[in-house]
Amino acid sequence: MSALLRASCVLLLGLLFASSSSCRDRVRIPPHDQVARVARFVAHQVDWASMATVSTHEPVVGRPFSNVFSVSDGPESSGTGVPYMYLTRMEISVQDLQVNPEASLSMSLAQTDFCRLQGFDPQSPLCAHVILTGSVLEVKGLEAEFAKKSLFSRHPEMMEWPSDHNWFFCKFNITQVWVLDYFGGVKTVSPEDYFLASLHKKHH
Repeated sequence: MSALLRASCVLLLGLLFASSSSCRDRVRIPPHDQVARVARFVAHQVDWASMATVSTHEPVVGRPFSNVFSVSDGPESSGTGVPYMYLTRMEISVQDLQVNPEASLSMSLAQTDFCRLQGFDPQSPLCAHVILTGSVLEVKGLEAEFAKKSLFSRHPEMMEWPSDHNWFFCKFNITQVWVLDYFGGVKTVSPEDYFLASLHKKHH
């Protein structure tokens, strides 16, 4: 191997390692015994979630119906724990919510680099995920302005979505939090403990 080729290989490996290290630093999960903080961390790290509603559409009326939605609980590093969404009544799941606003929202670190870099399968308990149960409520006024800032800062494409779809801002009103981030089964967190938990900061 020539000296030039050897040097190129070393540089490439160094760049790959630096990239991987950067991803690991960006997603550093709290200790698994701090369940509420884990839940807050996951809710802030993800940019989308799977939301299950009770379907109002044939041929699956009354059955669970899962769909993907972009979410944000606040601008980067300023998470509130409240998942916000930008919705239109033209969307089939939103039509379900107009009949029954109750839903569940699933978010997983499989949506980030964390699980892939650690070698965790998305179904592994070590690939932390949370399931929120509650209802979807439209927000207005100052909270709508905050929802707009939260969503548009992380999903800038939303600013270009067609205006004739009559978009509006919503929040997921949490009534229970379920966390699976380690062996031993799912753990539950009350909304009070969830919102009292501090957003975990990465170490520098």
